[in-house]
Amino acid sequence: MTEYAFELTLCARLEDGERVVSRQLGGAVRTPGNRILDVVCIEPGPEFDVRAAITPETIPPLVIEAEVGVGRARDPRGLIDAHPEFAREAVDRAVDVGFLERERRNGRERVRQTVRYPDWFGEITAIENKPDLAAPGDLVRQLRTDVSLGLVDRVILATESYVTGAHLNRIPEEVGVWRVREEIEVVREPTPLSPTEPGIEILDRAPLRTDVAVVSASEKARKRRRIAERAYGKGWRPALPACANAEVGRLAGSAGLPYCTHYDEVVNPAGCGPDCPGYGEGSVPDFDAATDRAANSPWVAEPEGRVREQVGLDRFR
Repeated sequence: MTEYAFELTLCARLEDGERVVSRQLGGAVRTPGNRILDVVCIEPGPEFDVRAAITPETIPPLVIEAEVGVGRARDPRGLIDAHPEFAREAVDRAVDVGFLERERRNGRERVRQTVRYPDWFGEITAIENKPDLAAPGDLVRQLRTDVSLGLVDRVILATESYVTGAHLNRIPEEVGVWRVREEIEVVREPTPLSPTEPGIEILDRAPLRTDVAVVSASEKARKRRRIAERAYGKGWRPALPACANAEVGRLAGSAGLPYCTHYDEVVNPAGCGPDCPGYGEGSVPDFDAATDRAANSPWVAEPEGRVREQVGLDRFR
């Protein structure tokens, strides 16, 4: 099984109605592009239902961090710590998804939150996928980065390979290990990390030198919220390809796996097209990803009363 197929099938198994599952999310603070988390599981927090009632989309982090508030309507200019163009895009998007509402006062735009941002997520588990431990790549470095930073609550390595003592000795002892085949075998339980304390982010490694940065607890809290928000809005299902040989694969109740009847396996849709030997002109498989996700997770596709509508708001955009 390819690493891509392994990742998707694991996501489908983990989506059991109890947690939010997503994939390919930034897992660093100072250098966001340096670490991508393969799979992320978000456990619901005490106000999950409040969050689910707002929007099925990701709420722009810049707006959440600006703390606009639900009381007095405020001038959005200067509220958001970003380039004016990015700030404007964030405000527009927050209005679109129902987290902000607009009004005009004396010819000037004002915004307020439609609801207080809730305490909606709990523990975050990151899962690094490496089906074949014989080709580990940068696995050890990546896992050491995750453990030293302590951004998430737990880190797990998922593999198809038989796990030996030598494998376990090479990776940080805090990392849990799963062997994923017909069932998930827990080879080693993960040790809880410390996301509420400062962490060390590994920025770069070179012979005889490692560049690091101390990341504060508040920086980690902000990044955790960004990860949770992105996970809620994104999910794990990819866009299905328009191909006569494409079908919707299902595993453990969840569907959305891009299955190819030509190759008889789950494939990466990015490689589908006229250049593929198995390509056949066709349409995208009939599949409602939102309905399936809502049926298999606590995510809500169409929350009731998500926006307090005001007449004529569109003319102020």
